[in-house]
Amino acid sequence: MKRLFAALKIHPDDDFLVKYRELKQSLRHEQIKWVEEHNIHVTLKFFGETEPGVIPGICDVLKNRGVITPSIDLQLKGTGIFGSSYAPKVIWLGIEPYAEISMLMQQIHGDLKSIGFEPDRQNLVPHLTLGRIRSLDDKVIFNRTLERFKGISSEPVHIGEMILFESILRREGPEYIALETFPFLK
Repeated sequence: MKRLFAALKIHPDDDFLVKYRELKQSLRHEQIKWVEEHNIHVTLKFFGETEPGVIPGICDVLKNRGVITPSIDLQLKGTGIFGSSYAPKVIWLGIEPYAEISMLMQQIHGDLKSIGFEPDRQNLVPHLTLGRIRSLDDKVIFNRTLERFKGISSEPVHIGEMILFESILRREGPEYIALETFPFLK
């Protein structure tokens, strides 16, 4: 079994990374598992533990979707949380153009039905996860800090492909291995 997900790999600009580091530093006293800079991505579909025999079918679906999908210029913009302000679970960044990424996610989920993957029950919300919250000592400071960083954004990022990753969970953090790359229409 391999733990798999399909994603858009993001290479943010240096100014964005400086702001990301400032956000992490501002919340250093909280129990948050931050995404490492080299692992920044937008998940299109999380497959979870997957039988190796299914992988060629997944690759065919992603390849077929990639060749008809135009490359995308996106921007990371604005922080938010999943969960409530009283019990936040995830810190995320928004993505623009939202509708394009949302449509791509829906198309991929629809395409995968042909090989036995049912669409996810939860809403497909395009986002970039920055950190997973384990616990908070001071929710007031946490919420004020997020409000201060609400305007965080990146320069436009060109995305010319999607990638099928294997995620290997390690004590020091996940290791993402690109299994196959699927170019978008030029």
